[in-house]
Amino acid sequence: MAIKFQFNKTSMNELNKQLKVRTRALPTLKNKESALRMMAKTAKDYSLELQEKLEEALKSYSYMSQLWNEFEPGLISVKDVVLGTVKVAGIITPELKEVVFSTKAYDKFAKPIWYNEGVDILKQLARLGIESEVWIEKSRILDYQRKKTTQKVNLYEKVQIPGYLEAIRKIKRYMEDEENLSKASQKIVKTRHQIEEEEEEQQ
Repeated sequence: MAIKFQFNKTSMNELNKQLKVRTRALPTLKNKESALRMMAKTAKDYSLELQEKLEEALKSYSYMSQLWNEFEPGLISVKDVVLGTVKVAGIITPELKEVVFSTKAYDKFAKPIWYNEGVDILKQLARLGIESEVWIEKSRILDYQRKKTTQKVNLYEKVQIPGYLEAIRKIKRYMEDEENLSKASQKIVKTRHQIEEEEEEQQ
């Protein structure tokens, strides 16, 4: 990224301002980047933990596989998933508040005794699956924001800050050269005047 500047004091002051902004922001950005990296990993690990719990629960209920055949298709369904939001390292992420189920009416006396428990088990399994998906999404959002923050850190650290420093150095050098040239030309003019004065005095 080429930094535009002019060889004058105003341009140098503006570059110094921009440099200060980035130099001050860099440690905060680095902290945010490491916090987001940690939070994204935590969210991903937790989503995997929930998936494992779901798989374990499914295995633990496999002995009931024959009984599930007695279940009415569409007896229970997810009516709504209520999500809230929570800020993690300044980033808005989803949070599961509630899973609303819709259960068809059934005759509790005509159905087997385990039917009620079966409905509760299905609700528990569905909630685990949904919660795992929410944490996967949370992890995805945090990781995306972490990548964006990393890009900004790299832009500041490797491109803009060195670019501003180089531009300021060039302006300083140019202004010093200008000053030296000005002093040298003044010296030449002064010397010339002295010579002229001396010549006039000799005449």
